[in-house]
Amino acid sequence: MTAKIDFFGEELNSYKANLHTHSTTSDGSYPIQEVVNLYRAEGYDILAATDHRITNKVSEIDAGGLLLISGMEIHPVGPRGILLHLVALNVPEDFENPSDLPYQEAIDRVIEAGGKCILAHPYWSGFNSNDIMQLKNLIAIEVYNTSTRYIGKAYNMAIWDNILQLGYQLPAIAVDDTHRTPDFFRGWTMICARENTAAAIMEALQKGSFYASQGPVIRRIDFKDHIFSIECSPCQELIVMGDCSFGQCGIVPDFETADIKKLKKGEAKEMASYTVEIPDNAGLTYIRCQLKDRAGNYAWSAPINLKRDGSGE
Repeated sequence: MTAKIDFFGEELNSYKANLHTHSTTSDGSYPIQEVVNLYRAEGYDILAATDHRITNKVSEIDAGGLLLISGMEIHPVGPRGILLHLVALNVPEDFENPSDLPYQEAIDRVIEAGGKCILAHPYWSGFNSNDIMQLKNLIAIEVYNTSTRYIGKAYNMAIWDNILQLGYQLPAIAVDDTHRTPDFFRGWTMICARENTAAAIMEALQKGSFYASQGPVIRRIDFKDHIFSIECSPCQELIVMGDCSFGQCGIVPDFETADIKKLKKGEAKEMASYTVEIPDNAGLTYIRCQLKDRAGNYAWSAPINLKRDGSGE
């Protein structure tokens, strides 16, 4: 049964998606049909086939109810001569690889074909915030990438916050970047939409109507009259953060007097909701919420643009 979410006052469905996937069509270990079968069996609703420099004929694949999105990972040369990894979603099955074009032309070629581009694993690639600010017309950045964890560069929170503070307010997705068996089912994106169709899902991605997760589930999120509130599965950390040093951490019961022995045993208490007032005079341009559960798994909300949204009204 599809989970529901109260997403800023709108009741929507939450669809579990992996938006960065490789198969034997490029450098993955499994044929695309087997990859589809594995994700479907794990309860995913959406899978994007994004092999390097080549599409898959997704219309010929037995998706068995899974929404299969045609995609490609493209690799134009980026700022400072570093190779870009861009996940192109919703491109035609006969889309011609634009990786030989200058990077902005390659991105725009994807858009002209009806697709959208996401920046993959910037930490792993070696990009800094100044590099990313030169990339126009992206719809998201990867905050977590399973396959880049092998060299300790799975998380991209710091560089994400850097570009948010500089005004490039991209939402973030979590992905597996599936190549090998250990890559499966460790990071996903919950897309909040009315229906699981390509048009509805791509519209939700364009709007930032989603959150990224390794485990925690968001059931309600809202921001109105300077009040941010969230309800979720039990977590040990619920943090609302913004520009520079701004941050507010939800405090579990008895936090100040917690027994250190219990903490060492992993017996710290949990919380499933948090409400905080965001000061109007703090000079903030954005806030976002970051959750962490008992197992150490994170979830990340899309950023709220305070310059645009103000009090949330």
